[in-house]
Amino acid sequence: MASESRLYTFSPETKDALRKFRLSTSRAKDPQAVIYEISKDLEIRPSTPHETYSNMEDLSDALPDNSPRFILLSHPLTLGSGRLSVPYVMLNYLPATCSQSARMLYAGAKELMRSQSEVGRVVEIEDAEEVVGIEGVLQGED
Repeated sequence: MASESRLYTFSPETKDALRKFRLSTSRAKDPQAVIYEISKDLEIRPSTPHETYSNMEDLSDALPDNSPRFILLSHPLTLGSGRLSVPYVMLNYLPATCSQSARMLYAGAKELMRSQSEVGRVVEIEDAEEVVGIEGVLQGED
Protein backbone atom coordinates (compact mmCIF):
# COMPACT_ATOMS: atom_id res chain seq x y z
CA MET A 1 0.00 0.00 0.00
CA ALA A 2 2.99 2.32 0.35
CA SER A 3 3.20 2.84 -3.40
CA GLU A 4 -0.52 3.65 -3.63
CA SER A 5 -0.22 6.24 -0.89
CA ARG A 6 2.52 8.00 -2.88
CA LEU A 7 0.53 7.89 -6.12
CA TYR A 8 -2.92 8.90 -4.87
CA THR A 9 -3.55 11.77 -2.47
CA PHE A 10 -6.21 12.98 -0.04
CA SER A 11 -6.42 16.63 0.89
CA PRO A 12 -6.54 17.38 4.64
CA GLU A 13 -10.16 18.49 4.11
CA THR A 14 -11.04 15.16 2.50
CA LYS A 15 -9.38 13.18 5.30
CA ASP A 16 -11.33 15.24 7.84
CA ALA A 17 -14.58 14.74 5.88
CA LEU A 18 -14.00 10.96 5.77
CA ARG A 19 -13.54 10.82 9.52
CA LYS A 20 -16.56 13.04 10.24
CA PHE A 21 -18.77 11.02 7.88
CA ARG A 22 -17.80 7.73 9.53
CA LEU A 23 -18.45 9.06 13.02
CA SER A 24 -21.65 10.97 12.23
CA THR A 25 -23.41 8.19 10.33
CA SER A 26 -23.03 5.38 12.86
CA ARG A 27 -26.30 6.32 14.55
CA ALA A 28 -28.19 7.64 11.52
CA LYS A 29 -31.80 6.56 11.10
CA ASP A 30 -31.65 6.80 7.29
CA PRO A 31 -29.05 5.61 4.77
CA GLN A 32 -26.21 8.08 4.24
CA ALA A 33 -23.92 8.00 1.19
CA VAL A 34 -21.17 10.12 -0.33
CA ILE A 35 -19.67 9.64 -3.80
CA TYR A 36 -15.89 9.93 -4.28
CA GLU A 37 -13.91 10.26 -7.50
CA ILE A 38 -10.26 10.38 -8.53
CA SER A 39 -9.30 13.67 -10.17
CA LYS A 40 -6.85 14.07 -13.05
CA ASP A 41 -4.08 14.94 -10.56
CA LEU A 42 -4.85 11.62 -8.73
CA GLU A 43 -6.50 13.22 -5.72
CA ILE A 44 -9.34 11.20 -4.21
CA ARG A 45 -12.10 13.64 -3.34
CA PRO A 46 -15.89 13.95 -3.07
CA SER A 47 -17.60 14.14 -6.47
CA THR A 48 -20.01 16.75 -5.19
CA PRO A 49 -18.64 18.34 -2.02
CA HIS A 50 -21.07 18.63 0.88
CA GLU A 51 -23.63 16.35 -0.82
CA THR A 52 -24.89 13.40 1.18
CA TYR A 53 -27.51 11.10 -0.28
CA SER A 54 -30.15 9.46 1.90
CA ASN A 55 -32.30 8.10 -0.93
CA MET A 56 -30.89 5.16 -2.88
CA GLU A 57 -32.74 6.15 -6.09
CA ASP A 58 -31.18 9.63 -5.95
CA LEU A 59 -27.76 8.07 -5.35
CA SER A 60 -28.25 5.74 -8.32
CA ASP A 61 -29.25 8.66 -10.55
CA ALA A 62 -26.17 10.64 -9.49
CA LEU A 63 -23.73 7.94 -10.66
CA PRO A 64 -22.17 8.46 -14.10
CA ASP A 65 -22.83 5.86 -16.80
CA ASN A 66 -19.23 5.45 -17.96
CA SER A 67 -16.98 6.38 -15.02
CA PRO A 68 -16.06 4.45 -11.87
CA ARG A 69 -16.70 5.88 -8.40
CA PHE A 70 -16.22 4.96 -4.76
CA ILE A 71 -19.35 5.32 -2.63
CA LEU A 72 -19.19 5.37 1.14
CA LEU A 73 -22.47 4.09 2.54
CA SER A 74 -23.83 3.80 6.05
CA HIS A 75 -27.12 1.90 5.83
CA PRO A 76 -29.28 1.11 8.90
CA LEU A 77 -30.76 -2.39 8.77
CA THR A 78 -33.05 -4.40 10.99
CA LEU A 79 -31.61 -7.90 11.18
CA GLY A 80 -33.68 -11.09 11.29
CA SER A 81 -33.21 -11.12 15.06
CA GLY A 82 -34.84 -7.67 15.27
CA ARG A 83 -31.56 -6.01 16.21
CA LEU A 84 -30.56 -2.75 14.50
CA SER A 85 -27.28 -2.80 12.60
CA VAL A 86 -25.61 0.07 10.72
CA PRO A 87 -23.01 -1.41 8.38
CA TYR A 88 -20.45 1.05 7.02
CA VAL A 89 -19.35 -0.11 3.57
CA MET A 90 -17.67 1.10 0.42
CA LEU A 91 -19.38 0.42 -2.88
CA ASN A 92 -16.81 0.04 -5.64
CA TYR A 93 -18.78 1.16 -8.70
CA LEU A 94 -17.15 -0.05 -11.93
CA PRO A 95 -19.63 0.19 -14.82
CA ALA A 96 -19.05 -2.29 -17.64
CA THR A 97 -18.86 0.62 -20.10
CA CYS A 98 -15.94 2.44 -18.46
CA SER A 99 -12.52 2.49 -20.09
CA GLN A 100 -9.77 0.04 -19.16
CA SER A 101 -7.55 2.92 -17.98
CA ALA A 102 -10.31 4.14 -15.62
CA ARG A 103 -10.73 0.60 -14.28
CA MET A 104 -6.99 0.37 -13.58
CA LEU A 105 -6.94 3.81 -11.95
CA TYR A 106 -9.73 2.89 -9.51
CA ALA A 107 -8.41 -0.64 -8.93
CA GLY A 108 -5.10 0.86 -7.85
CA ALA A 109 -6.76 3.18 -5.36
CA LYS A 110 -9.36 0.76 -3.95
CA GLU A 111 -7.33 -0.57 -1.03
CA LEU A 112 -6.07 2.90 -0.08
CA MET A 113 -9.63 4.26 -0.11
CA ARG A 114 -10.84 1.27 1.93
CA SER A 115 -8.21 1.79 4.61
CA GLN A 116 -8.46 5.59 4.66
CA SER A 117 -12.26 5.49 5.05
CA GLU A 118 -12.13 2.60 7.58
CA VAL A 119 -15.09 0.74 6.07
CA GLY A 120 -15.95 -2.75 7.24
CA ARG A 121 -16.66 -4.22 3.81
CA VAL A 122 -16.24 -3.48 0.10
CA VAL A 123 -19.13 -4.35 -2.21
CA GLU A 124 -18.49 -4.49 -5.97
CA ILE A 125 -21.25 -3.13 -8.23
CA GLU A 126 -21.33 -2.72 -12.01
CA ASP A 127 -24.69 -1.06 -12.55
CA ALA A 128 -26.11 2.04 -10.88
CA GLU A 129 -29.41 0.18 -10.46
CA GLU A 130 -27.70 -2.23 -8.04
CA VAL A 131 -27.55 0.65 -5.54
CA VAL A 132 -31.34 0.60 -5.21
CA GLY A 133 -31.28 -3.03 -4.01
CA ILE A 134 -28.16 -2.74 -1.86
CA GLU A 135 -30.09 -3.35 1.37
CA GLY A 136 -30.63 -7.00 0.37
CA VAL A 137 -26.91 -7.41 -0.35
CA LEU A 138 -26.00 -5.88 3.02
CA GLN A 139 -28.35 -8.27 4.82
CA GLY A 140 -26.56 -11.18 3.18
CA GLU A 141 -29.11 -12.03 0.49
CA ASP A 142 -26.44 -11.96 -2.26
